[in-house]
Amino acid sequence: MWGGRFETGPAEIMEEINASIDFDKRLAAQDIRGSLAHAAMLAETGILSREDVGAISDGLKSILAEIEAGTFTFSRALEDIHMNVESRLREIVGPTAGRLHTARSRNDQVATDMRLWVRDTADALDLQLAGLQQALAEKAQAFAGAVMPGFTHLQSAQPVTFGHHCLAYVEMLARDRGRLRDARARLNECPLGAAALAGTSFPIDRAMTAKALGFDRPTANSLDSVSDRDFALETLSAAAICAVHLSRLAEEITLWMTPQFAFIKLSDAFTTGSSIMPQKRNPDAAELVRGKTGRVLGALQGLLVVMKGLPLTYSKDMQEDKEGVFDALQTLSLCIAAMTGMVRDLEPDTKAMKKWAGAGFSTATDLADWLVRVLNLPFRDAHHVTGRLVGAAAKRGVGLEKLTLAEMQEAEPRITQEIFDVLGVEKSVKSRTSYGGTAPANVKRQAKRWLGQLAKEAAARG
Repeated sequence: MWGGRFETGPAEIMEEINASIDFDKRLAAQDIRGSLAHAAMLAETGILSREDVGAISDGLKSILAEIEAGTFTFSRALEDIHMNVESRLREIVGPTAGRLHTARSRNDQVATDMRLWVRDTADALDLQLAGLQQALAEKAQAFAGAVMPGFTHLQSAQPVTFGHHCLAYVEMLARDRGRLRDARARLNECPLGAAALAGTSFPIDRAMTAKALGFDRPTANSLDSVSDRDFALETLSAAAICAVHLSRLAEEITLWMTPQFAFIKLSDAFTTGSSIMPQKRNPDAAELVRGKTGRVLGALQGLLVVMKGLPLTYSKDMQEDKEGVFDALQTLSLCIAAMTGMVRDLEPDTKAMKKWAGAGFSTATDLADWLVRVLNLPFRDAHHVTGRLVGAAAKRGVGLEKLTLAEMQEAEPRITQEIFDVLGVEKSVKSRTSYGGTAPANVKRQAKRWLGQLAKEAAARG
């Protein structure tokens, strides 16, 4: 490729470390889209003849068809996807193929390809996350009143509902989608035309290529255009946070599947057995989602390290942006798909959840609130009285609702029989009517709101 300057070919190990075609061939569709837009602009501005551009465009479309059909032969000697496509184009249309690279460099070419790929993938991830939200919101609607323990420090805290728990993840995923969309909005500028680093002397129309490729505008600084990988870092950051959310849900599914919790059941579709213990049903899909999160986090850290010491503009180090980005976003896509399947598949055991919802004196806050509301005690005093009653119940080995009125009145003489009306777990969740609270009526409204919003989004997409 470099015959004009180099007299011999690269060493075998140089070819091995330098070649990127094994992984950047994934950019083939984006590379050809960019080349078609560039060629059309070169014709429109008169830089190339329409005859040459017609031949080039037909050749590029033929190459794309070969790649999609699996008949294209990729060569490691040609280093990357750009040179593989150009070489094949020369075989199809002859020397005219060399005109395609007028007014561009591999530096702005790969930056454009990567932005296109990341943008396409962010859109696909957003759609997948909407599907997971849908599954969770449907589960929330179906189990809006199913009482379960709510935890802090993984200790019983207050009763909540399973539907409310599902909606917590719907909210998290909404923020994940927002971060992906924010990253997409910032990356939607076109580097094509920045050339190697300084721009070009040819009278190109960068706005034309930007529009043709669906970008909002061309990038404004040629140096930044070819050296920027913020778009990949920001998308990886959004992906990493999303993966952490999926991992947290996976951890809960794993806990809930244990006999000690027994809150949910997963079918054979999302569990595996043991080679030695015939009784086992392992939540391997959830465990793998939890484990694969490390790959996504690692990709973000890896690219940050690559970029941290690079001067402007392009350095070959930046070739290391691709494998991590490809792997991380593909991994996240797989995890979202697996989680969506598990959420749709799982069946809550409402009896088991209700049984444990009252454990650990989980209605103690309801008792304290009653003391404030009915007896007008300052909350700190009510907290102290309730703590004494919890201590008394613990000594007897019973729940708060099993204490007698006389025992209650030893801690606070003004307590009446009405106190027992707030100690049931179902009454507890029903009373949590503040906006965002766990009351079943709240959960139903929120689930309905989310399902309606998701339906509108789907209708808008057509």
